[in-house]
Amino acid sequence: MKFAPRLLAATALALGATPALAETSYVTAGRMLDVESGRYVQNPLITIIDGKIAAVESGGTAPAGANVRDLAGMTILPGLIDMHVHLDGRPEYGGYSGLQFTDRFWTVLGVVNAGKMLKAGFTSVRNLGADDYNVVGIDQAIEEGWLQGPRIVNAAHALGATGGHCDSTFLPPSFDSKSPAVGDGPAELRKRVREQRKYGAEVIKACATGGVFSRNTAPGVQQLTLEELTAIAEEAHFWGLKAAAHAHGAAGIKAAIRAGFDTIEHASYIDDEGIALARQRGTFLSMDVFNTEYTLSKGAENGVLEENLAKERALSQVQRDNFRKAHKAGAKMVFGSDAGVMPHEDVGGQFRVMVEYGMTPIEAIRAATINAADALGQSGEVGILKAGAWADLIALNGDPLADVGELADVDFVMKGGVAVD
Repeated sequence: MKFAPRLLAATALALGATPALAETSYVTAGRMLDVESGRYVQNPLITIIDGKIAAVESGGTAPAGANVRDLAGMTILPGLIDMHVHLDGRPEYGGYSGLQFTDRFWTVLGVVNAGKMLKAGFTSVRNLGADDYNVVGIDQAIEEGWLQGPRIVNAAHALGATGGHCDSTFLPPSFDSKSPAVGDGPAELRKRVREQRKYGAEVIKACATGGVFSRNTAPGVQQLTLEELTAIAEEAHFWGLKAAAHAHGAAGIKAAIRAGFDTIEHASYIDDEGIALARQRGTFLSMDVFNTEYTLSKGAENGVLEENLAKERALSQVQRDNFRKAHKAGAKMVFGSDAGVMPHEDVGGQFRVMVEYGMTPIEAIRAATINAADALGQSGEVGILKAGAWADLIALNGDPLADVGELADVDFVMKGGVAVD
């Protein structure tokens, strides 16, 4: 749960935002999408006190002289949630091209990317892996009111096997380069969970299989044993944290589900048994079905190696076909873009692909609102417009149920009752 930032009025004005005051404010609009029912509420009046929604009613009128944000003629929805981002990365720097910059360059990029995602309508994100605890610091700065950005649930460093996808795989032995969160065997990996939590992790990510953007790893190949994955998930849950598994291959996906992971990331090669297992265990699937066009059109120009591009070409259509199959089978699904692999400001384009591959517009919207909030363990706090939730909302000039592509171009954003400049 993210708390209201201690934002002084002067700081808010310097950031170009309206300061969140203790007094009551109101939002009115042409209509509001009730994401639970899938129906529109006409002429909504939302009452906000201290950044949270106190009441939602249809056709109400704010008191005379009240502080009212009138979004006349617009459609309002809950602020969106992206369950898989990397704020301290940019796709423009692929392969070895990122080595030209100092380490703190990525922290600064993270600040910029956080602002881009907020302005794109994503008022909450889950950051699944970052270097040097960059995003932990960005999260703290947002919470203290120094930056505009979304609510962030941090994974800090992602856990993995030595030489696996979540290790450092691009440099020769003379550099002795390795991720601080790799481990071999259940005991080591339990310790890695504790270390990441100690330094700010709010969710634990582990790489159960190889991946696209690492060297010498195959996405379909399992890299952590069932015993290792079980140790990670158990330790995360022991400390009250959720666990997310990067898993492309069918065997790794099923092992991670059996181990107790809460979400499966990518799930590219999931098979029928894996889908059935996810349904049985209530495991959420987070499938990044949008970024492939960017990677394949811009990757080589950005320095991405042919080895990595070949892996993307091999799995992209399979992943989309399996997205359709998993949805049709009734698996629980959330919105996850893998922003950082593609530009953060463009991730709203994924809604169109989700609908193209089987979802209705309201199902795609729910994946980024109430479903995502459920997977975060924050149901009733984010991803919904009702009393008790944070006053996080977006507004569109169009109708997202008629054209879900409207969500790629959000017209207004509010977080915690504060309008985003």
